[in-house]
Amino acid sequence: MTRRLLLTYATFALLILVSLEVPLGYVYHRNEEQHAFAQLEHDAEVLAAFVDTALSRRESAQVDLLAHESAERLGGDVDVVDHRGVLLSSTHPGKHAHGDLATAPDIRTVLSGQGRISTRTAESGGVDIMSVAVPIHPGVASLGAVRVSVPLHPVETRIHRFWAILAAVGIAVLLAAALVAFWLARWISKPVRALEEATRSLPDGPLPSAAVAAGPPELRRLAETFSATANRIQTLIRTQRAFIGHASHQLKTPLAALRLRLENLEDDIGPAGERNLRAALTEADRLAQMVETLLAMARYEQSDLPLEEADLPAAVADRVFLWSSLATEHEVRLAADGPDGVRVRAMPGAVDQILDNLLSNALRVAPAGSAVRIAWSVRDATAELHVVDEGPGLSPEHRLRALDPFWRAPGAAKGGTGLGLSLVHKLAGAGGGDVELRAAEGGGVDAVVTFPAGAADLGEHAEKPAYASQ
Repeated sequence: MTRRLLLTYATFALLILVSLEVPLGYVYHRNEEQHAFAQLEHDAEVLAAFVDTALSRRESAQVDLLAHESAERLGGDVDVVDHRGVLLSSTHPGKHAHGDLATAPDIRTVLSGQGRISTRTAESGGVDIMSVAVPIHPGVASLGAVRVSVPLHPVETRIHRFWAILAAVGIAVLLAAALVAFWLARWISKPVRALEEATRSLPDGPLPSAAVAAGPPELRRLAETFSATANRIQTLIRTQRAFIGHASHQLKTPLAALRLRLENLEDDIGPAGERNLRAALTEADRLAQMVETLLAMARYEQSDLPLEEADLPAAVADRVFLWSSLATEHEVRLAADGPDGVRVRAMPGAVDQILDNLLSNALRVAPAGSAVRIAWSVRDATAELHVVDEGPGLSPEHRLRALDPFWRAPGAAKGGTGLGLSLVHKLAGAGGGDVELRAAEGGGVDAVVTFPAGAADLGEHAEKPAYASQ
């Protein structure tokens, strides 16, 4: 923001300087040339008056003397011609043939009476010159003309010097404007920088104050309002996390005691009430599982654990071994397949928790005689884990909602809490990954979890033999 403001102010300053200095330079250029021609015209008319006097006295030597003295004083050349254009005197006669000035445009203009004065700029001998031709005796039949020529270099030097002064002044003003603009931009953007720093620190812990004493009042009020709002949000989040953790801890003991009491009632309840007792025990187990999941979610939300590398094939093999007995009870086959040596980055224990929740959901919906397939691969420094079941599957809308806490699919089997996939989503996101539920080929759900790949060589993995449990 500071750079943009500085660039804006500097651009405006440059446009103003250009719009002022360029016209001023052109005006000075024109005025300097007009002044130079006016001065040269005056000198030529004074010289013509003296030449007129000398010619009336028939003093040709005096005409030569006047021409050479004037040429030396002015630093140029002087030509004197009679009424026919014949050269009477010249300070550079080698440049003219006898009588050739009668055809010169400026001399012809004066001698023909078409103009009292003729001015022009030209090039002579590789040097730019300015010349003025005036009649020797204006007001009567022309007796001849005097032409005075001087180099244009002194005038050009003054003009160029003025342009250089304008450029130097413009640069100095532009630098001063840039310094003022930089200070002003820093002053304006100071509340914005404080707001940006506070926003960056918002997810990581204590929020630094975004209130500052400098800057525009509107931005200061915005920073103060943001600080108050962010502090309030952080307080609410801490309160919510603390409530979940405390409530879950407080519920564990009563639930354990409730289950124990229900188990003790088995001997006192007859066959007619055994079904209700089993249902009560199932609900107690479900509540206990929900409490454990809530505790895990609160723990991972409150902690700022560093990521660690985990061996994905080893974790899959371990979880397949642990869940194989339950899979056998459900008459479901577990199969795992993927390359060796795949390491992923995740929070400590997150890979095991993700696999447990995905396998639990898959076994709950997998029909007898089907298979739950676990596969993994590496692509572009990202590892993908697939857990695919052959259950009834979910609609696209339900696959999106399944990651929400406490959401359960219509007609889902009893015993679920609706928190497993939500916990998987949080654990994957905390490690820089993601979760997506896709439709599996032939029905069922393909739960895809992505992890950042570890530091091992991910380009050369041999295919790993599948782990299988009947």
